[in-house]
Order: sequence, then C-alpha cells, then structure tokens
Amino acid sequence: MEALEKLQILAGSAQFDAACTSSGIDRSSSPGGIGNAVACGICHSFASDGRCISLLKVLLTNYCMYDCKYCVNRRSNDVPRARFAPRELADITINFYKRNYIEGLFLSSGIIQSPDYTCEQIIETLSLLRNEYKFNGYIHAKVIPGADYELIKQIGALADRVSVNIELPSQQSLQKLAPDKSKHSILLPMKQISTKIEQNSTEIVRYRGAKPFAPAGQSTQMIIGATPDTDYQILRLTEGLYREYKLKRVFFSAYVPVGDQKLLPVEKPPLLREHRLYQADWLLRFYGFEAKEILDEKNQNFNPFLDPKCNWAIHHMELFPVEVNTAPYEMLLRVPGIGVTSARRILTARKVRSLDFDALKKIGVVLKRAQYFIVCGGKKAQGLKITESAILRELMSESAVKNFDVDGNFIQTKQLSFFDPEPSKEDYLKCLTGQM
Repeated sequence: MEALEKLQILAGSAQFDAACTSSGIDRSSSPGGIGNAVACGICHSFASDGRCISLLKVLLTNYCMYDCKYCVNRRSNDVPRARFAPRELADITINFYKRNYIEGLFLSSGIIQSPDYTCEQIIETLSLLRNEYKFNGYIHAKVIPGADYELIKQIGALADRVSVNIELPSQQSLQKLAPDKSKHSILLPMKQISTKIEQNSTEIVRYRGAKPFAPAGQSTQMIIGATPDTDYQILRLTEGLYREYKLKRVFFSAYVPVGDQKLLPVEKPPLLREHRLYQADWLLRFYGFEAKEILDEKNQNFNPFLDPKCNWAIHHMELFPVEVNTAPYEMLLRVPGIGVTSARRILTARKVRSLDFDALKKIGVVLKRAQYFIVCGGKKAQGLKITESAILRELMSESAVKNFDVDGNFIQTKQLSFFDPEPSKEDYLKCLTGQM
C-alpha cells in the first residue's frame, strides 16, 4: 500500500479524537535541529494574532484488538485498514514540516498485539523524530491504557503533551460499550502521569540538566451522547478529573454513529449538548464555579435555550444587581456578559474613575446580557425593564425565542439550530475567546 493511501486512511480514522488543542509550550530550535513549538497554539487552533495553526493528526495504525462499540476502528467494523512503520511515519512528519504543511504532530494508535507493544511503536516513532531528526516541534502523544509505567515515562519524556482518553463517563458505560477497558486501567496511567509531572517540576528546579516530562501537561476526551449519562454526571466527573489529576483540558466529543452501530436513537451528533459542556467546563476552569452550582440532582441536564452562566444567574436573582464600581472580582465573573478579560479591565479602570455603561461597553462588556445584572453608581441602564420573562427572552437566541409566548411559556417543539442564522461580531469573539 502506498504511503499516501495509508495516510488517507489513518488521518481519516484519527478525526474522531478531539483531545488536542493549542500546545501551551514554547521551545526554540536547537543548533542542528529543526522546528520549534510555540505557546500560541498547535492543531486546529487560533493563535493570538489570528493565525490558524495545524499539525499532522494521525494514527500509527487503525488495526485494533478491542471492539468498542462507539469506535470506527473497532475490530468488528468493516473498514479499510493500514499501518505505518515508525520510520515511515517519522519521514512523513519531517517531510510535511519542511514543506510548511504542519508545525507539529498528534499521534495516537489502535491497539495492536498489546498495550505495551503499541506504546513501544509510538516510542520508536517519537525517538526517531527527537533524536535522529532533531525535531523540536510540538508533539502530542496518546498513552495506551494498560501499558507499563516505564513505557509511559518514555513517552512523556519525548512528547510535549500526553493524554489518556477516559472515553465514557461511567464504569457501567464502559462495561456495556467497551468491555475490553476498565475505569482502573484508564485512571491508573492518569495518576501516574500526574504524579510524574509534579515530581518533574521539582527536579527541574533542583537539578541542572533534568529533562522535562510532558511539559504541556495531560488531557483526556469523553464521548457525549453514546450513553444515558446525564450532564450533571459528566460535569461532576470533569471537575473530579481537574482536581485529582491536574488535567490541562477535558475534551468532549459528540457521539457520531459509525457503521451499523447506533447506540442511541439520535439522527445527528448532539453538538448543542457538547457546546453547553464546553461552556460549563470554561466556568469550572476560569470563573470559579463548582459543578454543583451549575447543575444539581433535581436539574441534571443543561437548559438548551440558555448558556450555563445565564441559566445560573436567572436562578440566583437575589445576588443581583451587582455594583460594578465596588463588586469583587469573583462576583464580577458571575455576571453574564462579563468575562475574565473584561473583569480585569473593570478592576483596573475603576481605580481612576467611576464606570458607567458607556465605559463598560468600551471595556468589552457584553451589555446585551450584563445590563440585567449590574448597576453603575447605583443606577440601572436607562429605560430597562427587569422582569424574569423579559430577561429570558433577551438572553435566549432568536431561534429559541420563537418557541415561547410573551409570558415565557413553551409553545411548540422544534429542533434548535446550533448557530443563530446571522451570528454577530460578539458571537464570533465569544467562540474564539470563551468569554461568557
């Protein structure tokens, strides 16, 4: 099989793995070496200057000894199969880099023979790139659950970021859809990697010449919509992973039915649900929220019409309005329409002057949402009428509003559009920055 044909098969098979994003690491090219890694981002990401940056996202092989029902590469699925030799993939990566096609590599693999053997093949590929080709670009490598700890350490020493995919939110889901995997086999390497990263941060300070271990940290991926697990269960698990294993990111991937496997009666990937989980994930990481504040036992799934932050604010109106000229940073972050950047700008600006609504707009506050939850100098926005139904109608997208009457009652069942018909400039900025 020609290399190009292999690449088409194995790059296509890798598209369902969402656990890759900006590198978060800077490394300059060394004398005699090629390539570099930049913190502004690698792989399907936007740099701070607006550039779209990419990497080669590929599997070493899509042959797999496991039969996970949600996976296109499961052994029972009739798909074209291919396999790269370590030398072959290393050569392709370097040739692509020299032609300026890519700036790094995302490498995963199906499990062949055993987790240990698969990791050995990944290590051989990375060793060729780092040691023979002197490649200093960004590398993200997958760790195979069940592999020996010594092999995991070698991968972490060669890659910038490593990840172990948790795949499904519960042990019950794993037993049903991925009987070859277990919660223990996935969480054990996560813990080992987390501990090694922590030890390495100390070693680098204490010992000259200590080599970094996964300097860009570790991440994981969860498949959403393949099982009946609720958003509350998923969010609680996400919070636990950040707290226990110090992950850089938890990625969510909307379940895509592949082949003849349709695990749930869904016609389309649950993209809106995935989007809400990413919004909630942002609240956990940057806005000081806890999972139990966003959802609870009584409300275990997201409101499809409101983003999680607006939904929380609507149910805690007793905390509002907030005086922007005196409110602490933590409370400013809880106001819909005020993001991390704009909250910091408010703290800086109010040291020299009292802020009004015009000043907030210049700072970057999204007044379309924030005006219902703030006052400036004790005054509300001019002409603003604050009622729960009015706030709901304003905070919802136009497509969602059509489903409600003037009293805020749901009047028809309609499939929501993931995007508004004509996104505004604010919508684009929100997608790129995550500000809510």
